[in-house]
Amino acid sequence: MDLAAVTRYRFARSREEVFPEPGEQIVAGGTWVFSEPQPATTGLVDLSEMGWPSFEELPDGGLRVGATCTVAELAALPPRPGLRAHPLFAQCANALLASFKIWNMATVGGNICRSFSAASMVSLAVGLDATAHIWHRDGADRDLPVADLVIGNGINVLGPGEVLRAVDFPGHALAARTGFRKIALAELGRSGAVVTGRIDPDGTTVYGITAATEWPTVLRYPSPPSADRLRHDISAAPGYHTDPLGSADWRRAVSAVLAEEIRLELEGTA
Repeated sequence: MDLAAVTRYRFARSREEVFPEPGEQIVAGGTWVFSEPQPATTGLVDLSEMGWPSFEELPDGGLRVGATCTVAELAALPPRPGLRAHPLFAQCANALLASFKIWNMATVGGNICRSFSAASMVSLAVGLDATAHIWHRDGADRDLPVADLVIGNGINVLGPGEVLRAVDFPGHALAARTGFRKIALAELGRSGAVVTGRIDPDGTTVYGITAATEWPTVLRYPSPPSADRLRHDISAAPGYHTDPLGSADWRRAVSAVLAEEIRLELEGTA
C-alpha cells in the first residue's frame, strides 16, 4: 500500500528517538501499517534497529518477550525446564491468520498494540497473565496487564507518548498446565473464538476468551470450577459481538463448548 502522505521515515536507535512526533506512526514489522491507507500519517518511526532482545529471563522464572520479537521467533521458542506452558506459544501463534511472510515480519508488540479482538498475541498474553511494560516519554515507565490494556476491538489504553517495550510472562503461569481451542467459520478463516485455560501449580485456574468478545475476558478461580459454574460464567460474560466472522450468540455458545473441552483436558478426564 502506498502511503502517499508520508514524507519522513526514520529509524529509532535510542529511547529518546522512539517516541513519535505529531503525524508520525510507529513501525515494528509494518504488516498492518502498510496494509491499508494511513491518510493521517506523515512520518514513520521504525523500531527494527532498537536492538531489543527477543527473549530475556526474569528473576521469578518468567520470560520477557521484546515488543519487536516476531511471531515466527515466538512460535520457535525452544522448551526449557519449568516451561510447562510452552505449547501455548505456538498454538496462539498459529491462530494468527497469516502467511509465513507475515509471520516473519509481524511482531508480538505490533499485534498487541493493534488490539484487534482476534489478535493472537493478545490471546497468549491474556492466557498467561502477561503484563505490558510501557515506556513513557517522561521516563515514568508503567506495567499493565495485557488483559486491561485492550478495551475494545482495535482500541487500547496506550496514550500519546507511550510505547510498548516488552511483554512479561510471570513464572507461575509458565509453570502451568495449559489448554487451547480455536474456532472459525472457515477452515482457514480468522478466529471467531479463542479460548485458553490453565491450572497453576497452586491450583489457581484461569480461562481466557478472546476473538469472541470485543475485549479480553478473564475468568479466575481458586481451584478448577465445575462444568456448571464455568458455563454460567462464560454465558454471563459481556462483550460478545457480531461481525462477518460470527454472531454474538454463536460466539457465546462455542466459547462455552470450547472451555468445557479444555476443562476436561486439564482435569485429565478427556
